Amino acid sequence: MPVIAHVDMDAFYVEVALRERPELRGRPVWVGGASRGVVLSASYEARAYGVEGGMSSTRARRLCPDAVAIRPDYDAYEEVSDGVFAIFASITPTVERVSLDEAFLDLTGTGRLLGGPVEVGELIRAMVADEQGVPCSVGIAPTKLIAKMGSNAAKPNGLVQVQPGEVVSFLHPQPVEKIWGVGPAMTASLHKLGLTTIGQVAHTPKSTLQRALGARAGAELWELAWGIDGRRVVATPADRSVGNQETFDRDTDDPAVIATELLRISARVASRMRRAGLVGRTVTLTLRFADFRTVQKSLTLAAPTDGTDALHAAALRLWAAFRLERPRIRRVGVRVEGLVEAGQVATQPALDEPEHGWRDAERAADAVVARFGPHALVRAALTGPKRGSV
Repeated sequence: MPVIAHVDMDAFYVEVALRERPELRGRPVWVGGASRGVVLSASYEARAYGVEGGMSSTRARRLCPDAVAIRPDYDAYEEVSDGVFAIFASITPTVERVSLDEAFLDLTGTGRLLGGPVEVGELIRAMVADEQGVPCSVGIAPTKLIAKMGSNAAKPNGLVQVQPGEVVSFLHPQPVEKIWGVGPAMTASLHKLGLTTIGQVAHTPKSTLQRALGARAGAELWELAWGIDGRRVVATPADRSVGNQETFDRDTDDPAVIATELLRISARVASRMRRAGLVGRTVTLTLRFADFRTVQKSLTLAAPTDGTDALHAAALRLWAAFRLERPRIRRVGVRVEGLVEAGQVATQPALDEPEHGWRDAERAADAVVARFGPHALVRAALTGPKRGSV
């Protein structure tokens, strides 16, 4: 019988932010825009007011006027996520990344070395808390569905194991919307049939569900309602792109503001690539206008790079290629694809290139930031206020 764990970081963005601002613990907090944009993550204190991820910051402010909004720090999230997934990899080689802060782990073969499933789950929670300073919840079960539902039941900062013989009793009292993959539309359809709990769905003839929801969806839902889930944990390949984006506080058409923000974003992306030992050739610029239209363009560089200046120059070329007449921009983003290991690429420096140039300077800057924090060393062009970005 498989042993599957689902590990989910609790209010991940908020918890990472609170490592630097512990004085805000216990207060309603969200990560995201203060007056524009969306809420990326909300503390449990803010959730008590109805604030939740994906909600507009404007609505969140109406629900909880006293909440503290914290600017996202994507570098910090990437760094903590990398550390968390390194812990997962030390437990089992079969780790399926669901998102930056969520994964399935196959624990079937770990018992002989690390102990029983609960011991392994508690070990994961302790290592994540000790090494990364953030809490996580763990669900352990024979299937992915029940493991994910178990981690939800364990929140915040807990562990729930569902034994094979407990699957039905765990599932059936819960509302239908708790089934992984049942969204608002399907929930509404089930409610119209008078089905509000998973147990009621399980005891409905499969043919009835198929007539109401479609042959495939009805059959799959009936099986899931009985805990039948044959999906296995599949190790996730390494990410093949690195990107970052920023939303402006106020829509802007100022070329200087946009160019500066593209430099800031390019620096973040390049830093992450160097930290991961990657270089890339394809650069994509994404623009979202004030009317929420989104466009993008890409170009392929002559040689792979992990340099800030090269990425910034490419982003500016793409910006110029749009031939826009001072449109008002809401958000900009830069992404690099076509990534390869830096050691796999042989680079030929130009004849007039100095022996020690920007590449060495950036690596030295990376070392300073790694030791003293993200604000220890920044480019002079980025030392002013972040005009309009959130």
